[in-house]
Amino acid sequence: MDADPTGIALPATDRSAGPASAYQAPELTVVIPTFNERDNVDPLLAKLRTALAGIEWEAIFVDDDSPDGTAARVIERARTDSRIRCLRRIDRRGLSSACIDGVLASAAPYFAVIDADMQHDETLLPDMLRQIRADGLDIVIGSRYVAGGGTGEWSGHRIAISRFANALSRLVTRVRLTDPMSGFFLMRREAFDRAAPSLSGQGFKILLDLFASSPKPLTFAELPYTFRSRTFGESKLDAQVVWDFLMLLLDKTVGRFVPVRFALFAAVGGIGVLVHLAVLAASLAIGFGFAVSQTTAMLVSMTGNFLLNNLITFRDRRLKGRAVIRGLLSFYLVCSVGAVANVGVATMIYEGDVIWWAAGIAGAVVGAVWNYAASTIFTWRTR
Repeated sequence: MDADPTGIALPATDRSAGPASAYQAPELTVVIPTFNERDNVDPLLAKLRTALAGIEWEAIFVDDDSPDGTAARVIERARTDSRIRCLRRIDRRGLSSACIDGVLASAAPYFAVIDADMQHDETLLPDMLRQIRADGLDIVIGSRYVAGGGTGEWSGHRIAISRFANALSRLVTRVRLTDPMSGFFLMRREAFDRAAPSLSGQGFKILLDLFASSPKPLTFAELPYTFRSRTFGESKLDAQVVWDFLMLLLDKTVGRFVPVRFALFAAVGGIGVLVHLAVLAASLAIGFGFAVSQTTAMLVSMTGNFLLNNLITFRDRRLKGRAVIRGLLSFYLVCSVGAVANVGVATMIYEGDVIWWAAGIAGAVVGAVWNYAASTIFTWRTR
């Protein structure tokens, strides 16, 4: 036993492992976000071993608790190959946030992001690494739209959607990328660290997030590759992906001024005011008394607001089944308290000799903020 200066006995040092300098730290970390990609783990690792021969590398699979056992497969392979690691996330979803977590778990000076479905061309990684080192770039991107690249077997409809999404993305990237929606790139870690504090981590387009969040323009190059067809598993492209993409665009354009979710909530509230007035007018025209008409209009507008917020504003927390009834009743209660707050604040300000429309706006703002905050906590709380 050895001893420290205090005289406390310590376990003997294992000197058989050799000097620390014998360990070769990875130069490149390959971050691979996964969800239900078990059957792709082994083929992808075989391709990475071939493509990255002669390079010190590691692969970090970031798995969102796949029910098909993806994490278990990666862990099994990690027991026989120290270059492989698994970061399993519980109750979290999202490709962008998975990529961020994977990079933060690494120490390599360079990292690459690649899909587990082998639709990206892993043989391009050595060329990416050579170019980023030789030219001192921040990032090298695999592009489907630069000369020599291709979209493989995509239909004309999907190509049109992709090009439209690319055009929208360029509004926030501030650079002329041919493929800002690419999910295949290699980046210098220090450039990532500069952008990290401002990343939204939302949705599936981490490249767009990086360019929009970097405090200074990223120096880049694009290399062509042809997008492959998936062999195993299913595509993750669905309505939720589209919603996440639009929310990311909004966050990077108006998010610096007002939270995007609150802006959507307020917009839905504005629609609710119009619905309220329309129902009120119709009820009065039919012959109902004002009290009945006002109550009916209030219930219809609140119900409409709830349904729209459930579909749009809180789509990522959308209530389904019996939870919709509970959520609707909760929303009624929240909005009722918000209405009381609205009237109370407006009245108090008005009585302080403030012009009537300013008092009304102040009350409406207080009511809107209360409704948003309370419904976020009680109606669409994070599960």
